[in-house]
Amino acid sequence: MEDAVVVEVVDVVVVLVDVVVVVVVVGGGEGVVAVVVMIVVVVEIVVVVVVVVVVVVVIVVEGVVVQAVPVLVVEVVMVVVVVVVVVAVVVVVVAVVVVVVVVVVVAVVVAVVAVVVVGLVVVVVVGLVKRKQV
Repeated sequence: MEDAVVVEVVDVVVVLVDVVVVVVVVGGGEGVVAVVVMIVVVVEIVVVVVVVVVVVVVIVVEGVVVQAVPVLVVEVVMVVVVVVVVVAVVVVVVAVVVVVVVVVVVAVVVAVVAVVVVGLVVVVVVGLVKRKQV
């Protein structure tokens, strides 16, 4: 059981490292890499959840033999692990959404500014040309 808890903690650390990678990569604008990393994260989370379920089932089955308190402690640890993973996923999703929104907003702003600048340049050039003609 202690081994199982260690495995869960390691998995959570791996997932959190991936979260950092996703945020950094998305921040860098590498969309495809970010998607791949997201898939890796999701796969790891599924693995973690499966392991948790298996461990909990094993604990419940062995619970007849094992004392109740250690079982409860391990189950609480498992729940905490799952919560941490879920929070990590939420953080990733929010980070990705925020980054995407920011990128889109920046793109729109740049486009609008570009149109305005080009428009002003055209107006100025046309004005100069008309003055010279007069």
